[in-house]
Amino acid sequence: MSANDPFARLPEAATFTVTSTTVTDGAAWPAEQYSGALGVPGGKDVSPQLSWSGAPEGTKSYAVTVYDPDAPTGSGFWHWAVADIPAGVTELSEGAGDDTGSGLPEGAFQLPNDARAARFIGAAPPAGHGPHRYFIVVHALDVESIGVPAEATPAFLGFNIASHILGRAVLTASAEIPAA
Repeated sequence: MSANDPFARLPEAATFTVTSTTVTDGAAWPAEQYSGALGVPGGKDVSPQLSWSGAPEGTKSYAVTVYDPDAPTGSGFWHWAVADIPAGVTELSEGAGDDTGSGLPEGAFQLPNDARAARFIGAAPPAGHGPHRYFIVVHALDVESIGVPAEATPAFLGFNIASHILGRAVLTASAEIPAA
């Protein structure tokens, strides 16, 4: 794992709570959250269930991101990005990030991840590369809509939400594929 802290250069933000019935903070992803699309045997690219509470007063929407800073790319790897989740929503069901975003609330949308698919793409660290961290983040925002186009990148979303973040709730999952 790298020492790369994806929050090191972002503005400070209040914290709130995010939990999951799919993955425990600090634990490895279950097999379903690995990527079959990227060739991991048994991987199903199923987005995790997420529930959050305690967002700061003034929250008008949420964004959810899943990011691997340990990917050997020089820029990490974005696995999932969802924008414009209404403030009244405090949960996404497991599998909400499928090809159609069928489990997303009205108005929310998925941006293309680094595999250029507008859906959740599971973990697929290179075999023998060591453990990777996956930051699952719910961002509480001070705007109802962040105003980015649906075809934007997760990095562009991150750039645009940086000045609108009221709070941040974080779970960290891990994944490793042993060398063959």
